[in-house]
Amino acid sequence: MVSQEQRRRQLAREKFLRQQQRRTAARRKTRMRNSVAASVVGVVVVGSVVSYATGVFKDDGKKANAGAQVSPSASAPTKAPDPCKKAAAGSVEKLTYKKEPAITVDKSAKYTMALQTTCGAIDIAMDASKTPHTVNSFDFLVNKGYLDHTKCHRLTTTGIYVLQCGDPQGTGMGGPGYTIPDENLKDKRLKGKTYPAGTVAMANQYNPQTKKGRNTGGSQFFLVFQDSPLPADYTPFGTISESGMKVLKKIATAGESTGQGDGAPNATVVINKATVTKS
Repeated sequence: MVSQEQRRRQLAREKFLRQQQRRTAARRKTRMRNSVAASVVGVVVVGSVVSYATGVFKDDGKKANAGAQVSPSASAPTKAPDPCKKAAAGSVEKLTYKKEPAITVDKSAKYTMALQTTCGAIDIAMDASKTPHTVNSFDFLVNKGYLDHTKCHRLTTTGIYVLQCGDPQGTGMGGPGYTIPDENLKDKRLKGKTYPAGTVAMANQYNPQTKKGRNTGGSQFFLVFQDSPLPADYTPFGTISESGMKVLKKIATAGESTGQGDGAPNATVVINKATVTKS
């Protein structure tokens, strides 16, 4: 017959073992994330939902869109007030294409992609001479209404600092059906393996460990609201306007849903309408 005291000690031991197992699992997960992060960057993106081992920002492929994984925070998830307005009436167009559109933009010109979001207007200056495929792709997609009514599905606030958009599915899995080549990876802005605040860059399927997955950009992109340590693997194609940065920082201040620095934004960020115009 087990005495009350023996039973109490047994339960205490079992509780201690469970705690140790949880702590060991957490430390293992943190070590795995940090070891990859150290070789790739320091965090993440658009960073995402998927581990660093598969790439920092994934886009438009068979795997979940990833930006960066981050070390979990001890704080519980909190829901900040939504600073944005209700989305405009309408639904996402289900559009897909078999191949990249022929280049029709003026390669010597500059363009502006204007995102009218529920949180405010974000204007992005794009240089077709440096990123002709990327600018042409957005010119094509936006004129088809591809980005209208889409959600910006991911916000990363630890390690790297980005908002990720451009997925009609809102899951990190969506894309236009075609891919575009990487461009402008030697841009002087990226020296020091940092994407500076105000940069807009493409997500992709590149895996820095295997060196595979180049030229896999689609429609997903990330907006950097604070200098972010990332290797020059993601096409930098745009610069956010000063007023757009204020909108972006408002979104970032509202935080993300997991409380761990990487999840859906608490702000309801919907692109009501997107346009591309020649500057």
